[in-house]
Amino acid sequence: MKQQYTKLILVFSGIIFLIFSACNKNEQEKKKQKEVPPTQLDTISLDPPVFKTTYRLDSISSKEHLDSLINNFSEEEAKLVYTLNRIDAHRIQPGTKLIIPDSLVSDLKLYAPFPKLLEPLDSIDKTVIISKHIQAFALYENGNLLYWGPVSTGKQSTGTPSGLYYGNYKAKRKISTIDQSWIMPYYFNFMNFEGIGTHEYTLPGYPASHGCVRMYREDAKFIYDWASMWALESDVIVQNGTPFMVIGEYDYKDIQPWLKLEENQRSNELSRAERDTLKVYAQRYKNDPLNFKFEDLSDQEIVL
Repeated sequence: MKQQYTKLILVFSGIIFLIFSACNKNEQEKKKQKEVPPTQLDTISLDPPVFKTTYRLDSISSKEHLDSLINNFSEEEAKLVYTLNRIDAHRIQPGTKLIIPDSLVSDLKLYAPFPKLLEPLDSIDKTVIISKHIQAFALYENGNLLYWGPVSTGKQSTGTPSGLYYGNYKAKRKISTIDQSWIMPYYFNFMNFEGIGTHEYTLPGYPASHGCVRMYREDAKFIYDWASMWALESDVIVQNGTPFMVIGEYDYKDIQPWLKLEENQRSNELSRAERDTLKVYAQRYKNDPLNFKFEDLSDQEIVL
């Protein structure tokens, strides 16, 4: 009897030991987890990494120099260099200065001189912005940057007027009334009586037009397909087309803003004055009933 009692005590002690060991092991595992915690959510950035690059300024000394430079790039990379310099390949010659980024990627929006978001435009479905200051255009949808590209606006004697305009009419191929040798593919007029609009034409790397806004063909076609024309009834405008906001002033006495990127990476951005102008134009847009369908007018706050 005494032996059986002793065996029961031993068995019971063993069970208690196993339970205690298991509990102690669980406690040790929990402690280890606390000592080496998983990566915390607050250490992970949910925003995409900010793209940054530096630039160098290169002066083309000869055709051989240009060939050597361009041969180091793929076709896509060379196109990016031309775009950033607002120039066509055939317009580059000895003496031409080119700004070249140290990082070449295919997403042109990463090099945009325009902000990703323009809050004054957030209630406007589509907006075309043309900056004479930085010789570039941008397309915004509800204030979000969709697309941008280089332009050549009017030369000093025939500058492109600043202002808030609207898309009027368009033509896949238009012949200039000033010079019939000027063929303008994918023309989109925004100043009717002055005959000024966007269209494809050669880009020399500076303002050179007679008032129109020159673009690469693919950019002119993009606007041609994307923007809206006016709505007419008996030759009377009953609804405006897409707003075209022409802003800024080009400094004809200074070098091009993008050529200063090597020293100042903000030299090619919209100025404070341009941003303030966009606010004014956005409010004018909201105050114009021709920008809204009749059923939308009750939702608009008119500011006098």
